[in-house]
Amino acid sequence: MTNEPLNALILICTLSPSPKASSSDMLARQIADEFAKHKVESELVRIVDHNVMPGVLKDMGAGDDWPDLRKKLLEAQILVLATPIWVGHPSSLAQRVLERLDAELSETDDQGRPILFDKVAMVGVVGNEDGAHHVIADLSQGLAEVGYTIPAQGSTYWVGEAMHTTDYQDLEQTPEVTANATRISVRNTVHLAAALRDGPYPAA
Repeated sequence: MTNEPLNALILICTLSPSPKASSSDMLARQIADEFAKHKVESELVRIVDHNVMPGVLKDMGAGDDWPDLRKKLLEAQILVLATPIWVGHPSSLAQRVLERLDAELSETDDQGRPILFDKVAMVGVVGNEDGAHHVIADLSQGLAEVGYTIPAQGSTYWVGEAMHTTDYQDLEQTPEVTANATRISVRNTVHLAAALRDGPYPAA
């Protein structure tokens, strides 16, 4: 067993560039606050602030910011995807992250294992329409397919009343059910990341 610290990369897939207010950013910061309680340091990145080019390669060439983000991703034991719901689906930027992660399917470590094994991922979702479970399922399946492990109850979300305009950031306070889901998801994510750090998946 090791006492090496864990760290998390939180990719915020809002369509709103900084410094515009964002409900996804707000939830992401609440997740980071919970990680801090477990002595996990987080780095938050808004994908929209970077030129993540479309494609399924590690590097799509001149002007592509993904290689620098990929380096951060590989250095982190935990990945969080935070996304809004748009027309019942994850944002296009969340989908783009999954598409770029597809390149990792062919990458292996020095033991011949997929390079993202032993890393853990969780999902955060906000929206003022139904579809949170669908979005969580889509993202969790994609993250698991490229090698991440998803913890028990490894997601947190808030959705407002359908066909209304209230956003998460408009609430006077965070609903306790969402706050509790965030606490549980983060706690389980940290536990699983520590377990995989101390007992990695076996080599083929």
